[in-house]
Amino acid sequence: MRYLSRPTYQNRAKAYKDILEKKGLKRIVQYATPRMKHLTPSQIAKLNRLRHVWKLGDRYYKLAHKHYGDSKYWWVIAWYNRKPTESHVALAEVIYIPTPLEDVLRFLGV
Repeated sequence: MRYLSRPTYQNRAKAYKDILEKKGLKRIVQYATPRMKHLTPSQIAKLNRLRHVWKLGDRYYKLAHKHYGDSKYWWVIAWYNRKPTESHVALAEVIYIPTPLEDVLRFLGV
């Protein structure tokens, strides 16, 4: 769903030449990386933040399912904490889950 409006580009980089030839392809079509804005201090003040201490076995998608009812919003937690993957979060580190989800998405224009 979040990919529907994302622009694509064709990757014809020479670094991929051998891979493309092996697969019989002329190019790779990739999604452009989105540039997501961060919330303003006034927007942050309007949200609730649930404090979560990272523990062994934690995953963004599990936290999204627990707090948002849908694991596909894992990226909201990653984006809000500026930790793109779980490997960027240390054990016992505190992260925050912004709620309500509808307000976060509205602030982002999603």
